[in-house]
Amino acid sequence: MNWLLSLPRRVWNQGGLVLLYTAAVWGCNAVAARWAAGEISPMCLVFLRWLIVCSILGWLMRRQILEYQISLFTHWKRLVAMGIAGFTGFSALFYMAAYETTALNITLLQSAMPPMVFLGAWLIYSEKITYIRSIGMAMALTGVAVVATEGNLSRISGMSFNIGDQAILAACVFYAAYTLALRARPALPFLVMFFGMSVAALVTSLPLAMGEIALGLAYWPSLTGWLVLLFVAFGPSLTAQLAYMRGVELLGPGRASLFPSLVPALGAFFAVLFLDEHFAPYHAVALGLGLGGVYLSEMQGKRFSFLPVLNFKSLRASLASKAPD
Repeated sequence: MNWLLSLPRRVWNQGGLVLLYTAAVWGCNAVAARWAAGEISPMCLVFLRWLIVCSILGWLMRRQILEYQISLFTHWKRLVAMGIAGFTGFSALFYMAAYETTALNITLLQSAMPPMVFLGAWLIYSEKITYIRSIGMAMALTGVAVVATEGNLSRISGMSFNIGDQAILAACVFYAAYTLALRARPALPFLVMFFGMSVAALVTSLPLAMGEIALGLAYWPSLTGWLVLLFVAFGPSLTAQLAYMRGVELLGPGRASLFPSLVPALGAFFAVLFLDEHFAPYHAVALGLGLGGVYLSEMQGKRFSFLPVLNFKSLRASLASKAPD
């Protein structure tokens, strides 16, 4: 019984498990997005889900919020920036891109996020990039490509880029920046910090929803729309985001960034379960590549490092010592 009671805490301390949960919920989110089509307008979905999250956290954590209100105001600029990047910006750009580009392009271009995070972690935090982790990332991204091309990788060469493609790339930049910012997050409890970012997402998504209404593109959720909204609020918006934050804290942004590479394969799996879609052999191949890539990324291989760990202070000192008098 004691082991059972301690299980949630043990899982919370396992970076791989919490990030796998994040990838699974985000995979289910793809199913929810298909159900949402025609049932709730996209920008209203973005705004209403953060309204629900803020309402729940605001009520349950009212004492903690009052206790840390000075710290929240002190770090408000960082919280707003992170809320815009990770919550509002990424979601809004993703939904906008869906109107302008193909699902193939959207899926493939999201594979640009892990390399962005790896490069940023190397430049900003001097995080090592090893051969083993690089192979793991390549495997995970190959799995993404297999899903996107339905097992025919030759289709990659036929991709065309338009404003929707550019929006997806911008969305990847937003979420990569958010992931990197989590490494140096303010010294606040997880839920208090998440509440601050959620409020920022709520405030910044309001103009988007108002614009959608002004353009006559908004519509009130149907019963299915409300059900999708509740799932999106409690799953991808609340629990999965908290799990992702925890995973980044435990594993670092570079290693954590590989887990979203599992989302396309997991999304295909859940589509079979909930939408009765056909599960092709390439789905199994992609899932194996993704899981194998994440496993390799967890291996420590310091002796395989091929990019030096830069110490910018030492570099400047070295250059200064070699400068002519």
